[in-house]
Amino acid sequence: MKWLELSISAPSEYVEPLSHIFYRYGHGGTVIEQEGGFNPDEGELPPVSYNATLKTYLPIDHTTTDLRNRIDIAVRLVAHFSPITELHERVLEESEWANSWKKHFKVLHIGRSLVICPSWLTYKADTSKIMIQLDPGMAFGTGHHPTTKMCLQFLETNVNPSSTVLELGAGSGILSIAAAKLGASHVNAIEIESMAVKACKENVAANKVDSIVNVFHGSLPHEEIGPDTYDLVVSNISAKIIMEKSALLADYITSGGALIASGIVKEHRLDVEQALIAHHLSLITVTEDGDWIALLAFKKPG
Repeated sequence: MKWLELSISAPSEYVEPLSHIFYRYGHGGTVIEQEGGFNPDEGELPPVSYNATLKTYLPIDHTTTDLRNRIDIAVRLVAHFSPITELHERVLEESEWANSWKKHFKVLHIGRSLVICPSWLTYKADTSKIMIQLDPGMAFGTGHHPTTKMCLQFLETNVNPSSTVLELGAGSGILSIAAAKLGASHVNAIEIESMAVKACKENVAANKVDSIVNVFHGSLPHEEIGPDTYDLVVSNISAKIIMEKSALLADYITSGGALIASGIVKEHRLDVEQALIAHHLSLITVTEDGDWIALLAFKKPG
């Protein structure tokens, strides 16, 4: 397979809307390269001409032209407000694509104890930390995207010893692996993309949690997953799918159990909340990161 790399340079204040465009239509997210040489923690300000380069990737297949045109139209609209460059295109072989983004994936610390380490790096974590070795391959989920970070933070505070967990849209498997390492006794992970299923299974095995995490190809309802209920259901996909599946997700949650839902842009927050409340889920916490939100809801007893 070949890949189309799309890149653009823009002032820092336009990174957020452009990254949302790239994330929506690109494959697996956005790479953002920003200037260094200053330390905001020490009160240092970025250079006056503080630009960033954003990149995303499209598989070259029957969907490429449509997705590329959607990105181009959205970028042109943003260009009416800011002097951003035109889209630059480059065709990559799959092996070149696989290596091109690895330099952007570094060791990541999330919450009190979670450490996400790329499988090609060596890192010795403190014994109090929970290490997750990860190679996302062509699946979404490295921990760097705000939606994944917020889900991991919710997992850290809501997975209890012996918790049973169901994840819809597992991607790289990062959330299911984290749940297992945080103490869950059983995890079912479901993913619709075959390439992501492969990456998910490999990451589960590499983290030695394959006795806890079962990976399934498909969506809900799934013929191999019965009408069991779970202490915790997780879905980091999109507002649209969470709303469409809200009744089904609620059915899989045990009385008093919880739902972690993310992949939701702020503008769809009320719609998602109303869909969850309509199915006896009571919102407890909403967290925000940029344009994204994550919700924690509990199923009312009875």
